[in-house]
Amino acid sequence: MRPAKSGGRRQVEDHLFADDGTIPNSRLPLVLVREALRLDPDEPAATCESVFAANGWTRSWRNGIFPYHHYHSTAHEVLGIATGSALVRFGGEGGRTLEIHAGDVVVIPAGTGHKLIEEGDRLLVVGAYAGGRDWDIVRDPRQIEAARARVAAVPLPESDPVAGRAGLLLRLWGG
Repeated sequence: MRPAKSGGRRQVEDHLFADDGTIPNSRLPLVLVREALRLDPDEPAATCESVFAANGWTRSWRNGIFPYHHYHSTAHEVLGIATGSALVRFGGEGGRTLEIHAGDVVVIPAGTGHKLIEEGDRLLVVGAYAGGRDWDIVRDPRQIEAARARVAAVPLPESDPVAGRAGLLLRLWGG
């Protein structure tokens, strides 16, 4: 595993987004940890996959971020930025746009909307899911009632995707 180690403290941001009538969002905050991972320059995506899997966040994939608002109603998702950068809108149209860079990790609670706004050079994202849960992609606002029920049923993760059971995520999410 390669959590980032530096002379300073990693910067942690948490953001709460209210249900906007089209995207349920979550009672749990989205958590962005800047420079969370010290990436292997030859295999940055493999670094993300290895760290996430060691902490119980599995079913990983490599790609980018969809350029439309969507959310997952059946699983909490972690995104590790392996290369490049991006501007991503979280929380729906009225949410917040955040700039993310290689080494950053974003933990997205089930129900929280996200959409790529602008892709930087060579963006590669590694995603994974708490406990390896099955995930869905919801885009249709007419599905919100059923999605709200599924989001409420998603269990808290057993560990932080980077720091394991001692990680900050469990404290922020009340686990």
